[in-house]
Amino acid sequence: MPTIDLLNNDPRPRNAAAALRHPEKAARPDQPVLRKPPWIRVKAPGSAAWGETSALLKGSGLATVCQEAACPNIGECWEKKHATFMIMGEVCTRACAFCNVATGLPAPLDPSEPGRVAQATKALGLTHVVVTSVDRDDLPDGGAEHFARTISAIRDACRGTTIEILTPDFLRKEWALERVVAASPDVFNHNLETVPSLYVTVRPGARYFHSLRLLQRAKELNPSLFTKSGLMLGLGETRNEVMQVMDDMRSADIDFLTLGQYLQPTRKHHPIDRFVPPEEFEAYKALALAKGFAYVAASPLTRSSHHAGEDFERLRATRGRRQES
Repeated sequence: MPTIDLLNNDPRPRNAAAALRHPEKAARPDQPVLRKPPWIRVKAPGSAAWGETSALLKGSGLATVCQEAACPNIGECWEKKHATFMIMGEVCTRACAFCNVATGLPAPLDPSEPGRVAQATKALGLTHVVVTSVDRDDLPDGGAEHFARTISAIRDACRGTTIEILTPDFLRKEWALERVVAASPDVFNHNLETVPSLYVTVRPGARYFHSLRLLQRAKELNPSLFTKSGLMLGLGETRNEVMQVMDDMRSADIDFLTLGQYLQPTRKHHPIDRFVPPEEFEAYKALALAKGFAYVAASPLTRSSHHAGEDFERLRATRGRRQES
């Protein structure tokens, strides 16, 4: 079975790729790249179904986080005609040390984008759709209204489809969260990404307790909303720090936790501290469930939107059982 190298899957020259997408990282020294363990392997994309999904998305003119963030699961997901839409452009105003999305000054919002996302959702036959975005610190509301219009457009075009959103932190954007929650997504996801001690180097534009409070506030605004957050492992965190974040998440009433292995997009990005073995992910999953999460997805290749539809059904079933007991 053909496989792809998940740490060197950008066809452009190494320094050229970093300079093009990440000008703020171009002057940084190259970081070491650890030898990959055998479990960090995926099937290379290229099936007929994958090609159909690729053609449909290309024709729609929409961006996906599958491509922009170099997701290792793109072959599997697109073969099933699953895709995660990334709205508000392909350029982010943040410069996180882990992320492959391009950094710079974004273009103005496209008012036709919500409708095109809805039509692509319908064309793909998605029963559960995930919509994320770049950070838009340049907008007064951080893009909250655009999220709300996208949710409404999907509701109108695909009435049976459940909607999961993965939002920025809306830092210093008053009433942005309220506008998004009022649009009634089924799942509100915002990733904490890493432990607090690593924020200054890994996620310098964000604030840990603000992100935590964002998730808590979303549930306060709509108690029926499912909330979700995730961490990358292998950035240099300790086990005790991961456990503390789990406790913080539960204090914020977060329902669903995802844990996955950090993979270094280029040598200019934050280095991998270590590859966390699958059995350690399993141990974290057991601990997280014992702490009260309704559902936990944890494996080296777990990502926020990987198997999102199936996981949502399990999450909904768990809530139903808890309400009956």
